[in-house]
Amino acid sequence: MPSTRSPSEQSRRARALNHEHTPEAEHRPCRKHGSEAERGAATAEFVMVSALLVLLTMLIMQLAFLVHVRNTLIDAASSGARLGVLHDRTPEDGAERAAELISGSITEAHAEDISYEYVPAGEGRSLRITVRTQVPLLGPYLGAGALEVSGNAYEFD
Repeated sequence: MPSTRSPSEQSRRARALNHEHTPEAEHRPCRKHGSEAERGAATAEFVMVSALLVLLTMLIMQLAFLVHVRNTLIDAASSGARLGVLHDRTPEDGAERAAELISGSITEAHAEDISYEYVPAGEGRSLRITVRTQVPLLGPYLGAGALEVSGNAYEFD
């Protein structure tokens, strides 16, 4: 079937298909880069998302450090209590041992308030060593709020 287009229309179409510049093509907006209103949007989105991810990472690290400090204090208090109930040791030895473990693991600032007491338990008594410190904020530095943990050990007669 013969074409109903004029020869000039056919040549114009052929040039457009061959990516030759035509006066009509010069006036069309380029769509592969987006509109002017979206220019720089990727950079702004990257900055906002990056800041959010950094903040989230820092919060997770802070929470992990808080759990680490709490677990270390509990372990030190428990170890000190177990040492303090031995027949050849005193509760003061247990409190000193807890302070040594805390100072060696975290910082000495967390080992400043350590106390002990005997608590009645069943047919005997139990030694309780209590460690009081502040909740760590911004890494190992002391912050706001109180953190109190204790460790117990039963004293056999």
